[in-house]
Amino acid sequence: MADPKGFMTTPRRDWPRRPVEERVRDWNEVYVPGALLPLVTEQADRCMDCGVPFCHEACPLGNLIPEWNDLVSRDDWRQAADRLHATNNFPEFTGRLCPAPCEAGCVLAINQPAVTIKNVEAAIADRAWELGLAPPRPPDRLSGRTVAVIGSGPTGLAAAQQLTRAGHTVAVYERDDRLGGLMRYGIPEFKMEKHHLDRRIEQMRAEGTKFRTSTAVGRDVGAAELRTRYDAVVIATGATAWRELPVPGRELDGIHQAMEYLPLANRVCEGDLEDSPVSAAGKHVVIVGGGDTGADCLGTAVRQRAASVTQLDIYAQPGAERDEDAEPWPTYPKIYRLSAAHEEARDLRTAPAASADARLFAASTLRFTGDEGGHVRALHLVEVDAARRPLPGTGRALPADLVLLALGFSGPDRTDGLIDQLGLRMEPRGTIRRDGGFATSVPGVFAAGDAARGQSLIVWAIAEGRAVAAAVDRHLTGSSQLPAPIGPFDRPMTV
Repeated sequence: MADPKGFMTTPRRDWPRRPVEERVRDWNEVYVPGALLPLVTEQADRCMDCGVPFCHEACPLGNLIPEWNDLVSRDDWRQAADRLHATNNFPEFTGRLCPAPCEAGCVLAINQPAVTIKNVEAAIADRAWELGLAPPRPPDRLSGRTVAVIGSGPTGLAAAQQLTRAGHTVAVYERDDRLGGLMRYGIPEFKMEKHHLDRRIEQMRAEGTKFRTSTAVGRDVGAAELRTRYDAVVIATGATAWRELPVPGRELDGIHQAMEYLPLANRVCEGDLEDSPVSAAGKHVVIVGGGDTGADCLGTAVRQRAASVTQLDIYAQPGAERDEDAEPWPTYPKIYRLSAAHEEARDLRTAPAASADARLFAASTLRFTGDEGGHVRALHLVEVDAARRPLPGTGRALPADLVLLALGFSGPDRTDGLIDQLGLRMEPRGTIRRDGGFATSVPGVFAAGDAARGQSLIVWAIAEGRAVAAAVDRHLTGSSQLPAPIGPFDRPMTV
């Protein structure tokens, strides 16, 4: 604890964002380049080095937060990078994409703004690359065992890196043409520039991990064949089966799933397309769904110069402060948060129908109507109460030339045939069934991440990847020294 009074004398200061008018003209990350490093040393000083650091419990990775806060406050970047990488394979991902449940569990957050844990994490990760403190770590010797990892999202990449470093020969199979899963084609460039992802993949290549892109297991290569070729198989395909909105007019043109829309915008940034075939340019856009994916659609539509953008959230607008009775510290509270995309929509006034930012809260979609050509032109909604019952006299219509459905995901996509070819047992909610050791109903086949847990946060995805790697290592060798931060049935802290 470098400054025992830091939490009393230093206010919280977050990584500043670039001006709205500037950042919506490009696809670069929203934060001011180079502005983080001068802040984090004093922000790390705010850490109280608690006797019982609940930030550890709030983060499924078990990040050693007080330790690397102290090291950052002393400008010891080498040791800070070592402590950070001891629990997290990809801290530059989580430092940008995670909603930071660790900050909700910060003891300081009981009565003050929490330590900027997420910002300190991103600073350490970026500094580690700048100073050459994240070199490849190939194994000293090979085990002679082989593992196939299906899926290259954060779970698959974490599992593959851990198993490669343990000495196993690992091949990662990805059905898309580039690696990264939703981090590649689901997360917009303005939230995380893809050079962060490319850099980690090159590190993994140098360590010995093999990658097979444009290969859908179950279609391009048989799942049973893969199982016979490898000593173990890890299914980390994510939960990509999107939820539908079965209301009248859903069949109209111009209504798309968020994951039909966002990948195209990312492909424009990758240089694959000059313009997106599903663009918001000049259109009245309505996004159905109030979560992070909806916010990603919002920021994307703003950058594509939509005529207007409105986001519908079926839940009532949360308060600005934690409800201590319903969601006491250190649980992650549902409070009103203003993401970068919502800040942009508010300042640019993209949604005339919304009062504060682009969101309409407690709003439920009734139906869509279109023109004579079969294209959507309006979304009809009604306000609802806490039980989602329509409130009489609150119906209205919003102009809509493009509707984006961001309603979440129910489980892994089964269209490739992977699950059926292996004969995996499934849970009633659509995820892959597994036991306490991450093993599926098929010997030698393991499941991890959203495919088995259900839709979750990136920190849980990486934790699952690290934990399933330990389980596979134990299966192959009889024991394992790899860390297993969580079990398959662990869940976030709740009341």
